[in-house]
Amino acid sequence: MTEKNNITVHLNIWRQKYGEKKGRFVKYSVDGISPHSSFLEMLDLLNESLVKKGEEPVEFDSDCREGICGTCGLVINGIAHSPQQAIATCQLHMRKFKDGETITVEPFRAKPFMPIKDLVIDRGALDRIISKGGYISANAGSAQDANAIPIPKEKADLAMDAAACIGCGACVASCPNASASLFTGAKISQYALLPQGHPEAKRRALMMVEQMDKEGFGNCSNHGECEAVCPKNISIGNIARMRREFFKAVLRSR
Repeated sequence: MTEKNNITVHLNIWRQKYGEKKGRFVKYSVDGISPHSSFLEMLDLLNESLVKKGEEPVEFDSDCREGICGTCGLVINGIAHSPQQAIATCQLHMRKFKDGETITVEPFRAKPFMPIKDLVIDRGALDRIISKGGYISANAGSAQDANAIPIPKEKADLAMDAAACIGCGACVASCPNASASLFTGAKISQYALLPQGHPEAKRRALMMVEQMDKEGFGNCSNHGECEAVCPKNISIGNIARMRREFFKAVLRSR
């Protein structure tokens, strides 16, 4: 693509240093952007220009840049990840914006997501939920033959859909209550649906939900915003399954 097809965008970016109680929006302009470049590549261009001017670059998270790791999560024009559905921030391309458009960029906001710097937040609360049971602890040895344990295809498909969660936190950032129910529900569902997860089902549901509450996440009130912004299209049906697993665990514990 020739230079004449490149675009210019104006940015309102959240800047906040570690430990500061208040941040602020700072305006920048970036020109010479190829429409084929990703949103993160556009931020790279911005940072290159800031470094050349002797200014401090904007901090933001990224790793795989392939929509797999989930670390790139940003709120763009008020929507977690992107106004485009079912993608992570790194999969958003600049051709989705108009030449001269103003774009507002913020970090994921929630009480448990402590700000580190600029657009970088601490998602450690999600890791601590996983640590309470989002795994199978039994050493089962080598993998069994695929046909040794009959699993209905419908359940296997649902388990795989739940396991697609990348733990980005967009569900939390979009929820009016900052609920982590979709994340926790997906992590519980991927094992609740399969026989390998049944021996620890009670412990898993009780401890993961307890940790979710302890971290300060809000309650789910069925707004559905979490499902709408999830880059992997995780269904809110997993929240209902989490609740069923939790209530069953409470009854069994009595």
